[in-house]
Amino acid sequence: MTSASPTLDPANLGAIFKAYDVRGTVPDQMDETLARATGNAFVQVLGADTVVVGHDMRPSSPGMAQAFAEGAATAGADVVMIGLASTDQLYFASGHLGHAGVMFTASHNPAQYNGMKMCRPGAVPVGLDTGLSEIRDVVAAGTTLEAETPGEITSTDVLADYADHLLSLAPVRGRGLKVVVDAGNGMAGLTAPMVFDRIGGVVEMVPLYFELDGTFPNHEANPIEAENLVDLQKAVLAEKADIGLAFDGDADRCFIVDEKGRAVSPSTLTALIAARELARQPGATVIHNLITSRAVPEIVTELGGKPVRTRVGHSFIKATMAETDAVFGGEHSGHFYFRDFWRADSGMLAALHAMAALAETDLPLSELLAEYERYPASGEINSTVADQGAVLARLKEQYAGRDGVEVDELDGLTVTHADWWFNVRASNTEPLLRLNSEGKDDATMAEVRDAVLSTIRSH
Repeated sequence: MTSASPTLDPANLGAIFKAYDVRGTVPDQMDETLARATGNAFVQVLGADTVVVGHDMRPSSPGMAQAFAEGAATAGADVVMIGLASTDQLYFASGHLGHAGVMFTASHNPAQYNGMKMCRPGAVPVGLDTGLSEIRDVVAAGTTLEAETPGEITSTDVLADYADHLLSLAPVRGRGLKVVVDAGNGMAGLTAPMVFDRIGGVVEMVPLYFELDGTFPNHEANPIEAENLVDLQKAVLAEKADIGLAFDGDADRCFIVDEKGRAVSPSTLTALIAARELARQPGATVIHNLITSRAVPEIVTELGGKPVRTRVGHSFIKATMAETDAVFGGEHSGHFYFRDFWRADSGMLAALHAMAALAETDLPLSELLAEYERYPASGEINSTVADQGAVLARLKEQYAGRDGVEVDELDGLTVTHADWWFNVRASNTEPLLRLNSEGKDDATMAEVRDAVLSTIRSH
């Protein structure tokens, strides 16, 4: 039996084992005892004979990564430690080496958090429905497997191979570019120099906050929030740069800023990358979640591709990519998925596609992207609501049956009209409803947004 620890309490485990990963505060919800027990349970449930382990720059990450490795080795698995890494670097290691993997990171969360992202060999995700609940239950039961022959813990460096693989998928050639990169004191501070050094003849990089620091002294490493892009936008203008790149803490997401300092919608980047992938693989399938811009499926169809709509969340995107053999998938949150990258998401690969497209033209980024930006959008607006179900039912009652309106409940409530659409869905972790809306013009979008918000907030 595992020794008693507050972090191993079933109530705590139920709180931190989320739909797609493990996430909690250190040390009250996550500590090395939990990591060790989870490493052992991971091997028991997945039957892994070798596990790749990586970690981010948070102060608690190295110790928990080592503890996980020890737990896995006790269960008989060999462990390959890749050390400091971005999450997409861990996915690369899982795919390239053919082993199950775990990444210690809390992504964009504040400094007091940490977490684990797990995958099977080939970067296949492990979520609650695909093994994570079983791992949680083994940890809760305190059942430790002690193999007759413990596994061996070794170390390897995959960073150069990772960089080479990304550049083989999206080589950057053409005119010279000046690029400002905001790593947010996260893992892009490690990966970007290795990648950019290989394209130094084309790209001049201006680094911003490259010092690895899990306390995030400059701003949160969460580029979906506008305030965290301000420093990058100023630097792009001051440096007269061609493009700005912002990464989250574990560098699996990327947001871009154009030469005017304007933040670019992830839907626009999704459409651009889709066009590039369809030029390479005509007629291919492209995945988009249901709150990306209407422009994405329109453009995919116009280019001869097949757009497929999914729920929000990486497990749904990756599963649908596997079912349809899609070449690419994009989400509004800045996650971009590539078939040739084991269907995993990579912020750096998305950034390389944006730079490659820009280097191949004489246009500034704002003009290059203009054809992919068609409709004004509200962005995601959160409202605190105690009874989310009642509000969703009220909205359905208001809009279902209206002329020219279609309603579906694939993920929350989506209401679609020829001139506009909106989606309202509940948060998995907080008492929030999230609204996204889009219209044919600013006035239409604002009218729909305000009407829906009025109903949501009247509750």
